[in-house]
Formats: sequence, structure tokens, C-alpha cells
Amino acid sequence: MEHVRNISVPREFHLLVFSNSEEHCYIISIGLLLMYLLAVLGNLLIIVLVCLVPQLHTPMYFFLCNLAAQDIVSASALLPKLMAIIFTGVKSISFYSCMAQLFLYVSSSDFPLLAIMAYDRYVAICIPLRYHLIMNPRFCILLMAMSWIFCVTNGLCYTSLASRLSYCRLNINHIFCEIVSLVKLSCSDTSLINTLIIVDVPLIGMFPFGLILTSYAYIIYTILKMRTSAAKLKTFSSCSSHLTVVLLYSGTCISLYMKPVSENSQEVDKLLSLIYLGFIPMLNPLVYSLRNRQVLSAAKIVFTKYFLNSVEN
Repeated sequence: MEHVRNISVPREFHLLVFSNSEEHCYIISIGLLLMYLLAVLGNLLIIVLVCLVPQLHTPMYFFLCNLAAQDIVSASALLPKLMAIIFTGVKSISFYSCMAQLFLYVSSSDFPLLAIMAYDRYVAICIPLRYHLIMNPRFCILLMAMSWIFCVTNGLCYTSLASRLSYCRLNINHIFCEIVSLVKLSCSDTSLINTLIIVDVPLIGMFPFGLILTSYAYIIYTILKMRTSAAKLKTFSSCSSHLTVVLLYSGTCISLYMKPVSENSQEVDKLLSLIYLGFIPMLNPLVYSLRNRQVLSAAKIVFTKYFLNSVEN
């Protein structure tokens, strides 16, 4: 009986991470550290700017602030443990840490929030006269609360089901505790969690992506009807940052789940997962700051008001 109990709730798993990581462990660890620091600091800067600068107290930047928070969570769920494994060579991760990693990964899904941001851009461009009436603070908070509640509930469902499985193998051939990789290790009935995965694909992936495509179809149609090139360029620039982020996320996800299976398929999955959970969160602050004059202006205001003044005093 003791043997069965130990299989059901293992003390730890082993993350196999990248097959050739031992050969270049120092270079990879430094690269991951830089990626993590840039992702966290860049997204923290976005949150600070949105909170401190009144000019950014608009629905678009409220949603951007939440996207930055989700990016910090997703990067923190993966990169610190991955760095530790590659640098030390110790590939073990405790069962409860693995479940926590799974929960944070699922709970920080960006697609529902990206769909909300696309709807915000649709209202701003297609029906601008009713923008402040529709995207009022109460409605924005409601949308954001629904997104967080849905994602956190989804994460709790996966974590609860995964923690109840019996595991006969402990080697996870991935860079983090990804749900499909965990299911492959189980020797118990996984029909319930497989059903949840099947339901989740259209619910948290295809449906939000469909809303994003619909919103941008109306946005592009509205832009094409504008008479002057200056008006078209100005309107398009207001949603170009969000569109860039959507293309980054959706391109990575489509590559991850739609690519053909090959001998190196699992290694490609690991690389794409790293791009999705580490590289894109690092790029998002750059996309929104370098392509957005309001964010750059807000950064100058905060730097002048809080940093220079404190130095002078």
C-alpha cells in the first residue's frame, strides 16, 4: 500500500529540459537570466508608469497594466527554475512546486486579455463617439475581473486534476511542468483531464483568437474607408502595438500546436515554449514603449519627477 501511495503522490519529478544544455550551461544560464530580468523589470516599469501617470489612466493602459502583470507571472513560473536546472545540473522539481508551476502557467494565459484589448481598440476606432460610454471604468474592471477569474479557475481545475493522477514515470521531457507532458507520465485514468484539454482549446484559444480577428476585420474596414492617408496612419498606429503583440503570441502558439511531428519535435516544442513564456514577455514592454509616444512621454515624466528631484534634494 505504501508503494502505491508513493506512486500516486511522488515526492519529485525530473525536468529533462534541453538535450544539449549541459554543453553550454553558463551561456544559456546568462541568456535566461538577462531574459528574465528584462521581462520582469520591463513589465514592472509599464505597471509603475500606468499607476503613476494620470495621462495613462485610460482603458487601453489599464488592460496593458494587467497584461504586464500576467507576463511577470508567466515568466516567473518558468525561468527561475529553468535557470537553476541548467546552471546546477540538478533536474529535480518537487511535486508541489510542479503543481504550482502548472497553476501559474495556466492562470497567466494571455489570449482572453488580448481579446479584451482588441475589443477596446474596435470600440475606439469603429465607434469612437460612444467609446467613453461603453468602456467606462466599471465595465473595464468587470471585463478584467472575468478574465482573471476564468483563468485562475481554469488553473485550479488543471492543478486539482493533475494532483490526483497516479504517476508511474517521473521524467518530464519538457522545460516546465506542462500538462500534456504530465498526462503522458500517468498510469491512471486521464479521460477527465483530456476532456478538459479538448474543451479548453476552443474556449481559451480559438474563441478569443476569433474575437481578435473579428475586431481587426472591422478595424481594417473602418481604416480603409478613411479619406486621407494621414488619418489612416494615425488610426492604425493606435492599435499597431497591440497587433504586434497578438501576432507574436498567435504565431508562436500556431507554430507550437500546428507544426508537423518530426524527430526533433519535442526539442522544437521546448524552444517555442521558451519563446512564448520568456522571450515574448521580454519583448512586450519594448513593443509598447518604443512604438508608443504616450508611454515614452510618461517615462520622461516619472524620471524627471521622481528620480531627478530626489537626486537634487
